[in-house]
Amino acid sequence: MTAAPEREVIGGLRVELAEGVLRITIDRQERMNALDLTSMNALGDVLTGRATEPAVRVVVITGEGIAFSTGADLAAAAEGPEADPRVVMESANRVIRAILTLPVPVIARVNGPAAGVGASIAFAADLAYAAPRAYFLLAFVNVGLMPDGGSSLLVPAAIGRARATEMALLGRKLGATDAAAAGLIAQVLAEDELSPHVDAVAARLARGPRRAIELTKRSLTAATLARIDEAIERETEGQIELLAAPDFREGVAAMLGGRAPDFGR
Repeated sequence: MTAAPEREVIGGLRVELAEGVLRITIDRQERMNALDLTSMNALGDVLTGRATEPAVRVVVITGEGIAFSTGADLAAAAEGPEADPRVVMESANRVIRAILTLPVPVIARVNGPAAGVGASIAFAADLAYAAPRAYFLLAFVNVGLMPDGGSSLLVPAAIGRARATEMALLGRKLGATDAAAAGLIAQVLAEDELSPHVDAVAARLARGPRRAIELTKRSLTAATLARIDEAIERETEGQIELLAAPDFREGVAAMLGGRAPDFGR
């Protein structure tokens, strides 16, 4: 008899464990699954706590509704600073590091837009599968910030410096099909095929040899992302400076006001 799934709701997330698969669903649909400090901390807590339990053999991260995650909740930040910028950065960095260092595989089921740190979360996953309507956007420059969440290394490591630079400096969307063709994600699947495919891959991994999978993941990460800690530290210091700068305030005000920002001062 199959055991009933274990379910929990915490900080804007739904967490469910069944058959060795821990599914984490970001459920802040009113904010397009943007992550505020509470939900980012909750995600970090799950990834460094529940996801490390022996019963967990694979982790799946996805979003509820039409978006995967549109990144940091700038609307919430505009309503009042939640914390010191360093605290905010450390919260996001903990999530990325946890995804990369978990002994079990992490799958990103990208059901819709993935922007900012939401895109970084998808890029950090071991396997990312996307729906055709999904896109990836390093939106940081559009609000006077720089890429974070390790994406300054994760993206060029996957698609090369030239295309990564275009994404980061111009803040352009990369559609799911183009992202797959460039090697940034594993595969694009039709809307009705995405969930069955992710479920099948997760089940296969959950049945696989745990230690062999762990060592394989560790080896691949070390070979391709050996300097990820350096990248995260550079991002953190740069982002702390930029979060206190006038361009960020102008970028957020413009975004919330539905106008083009004026960075020409």
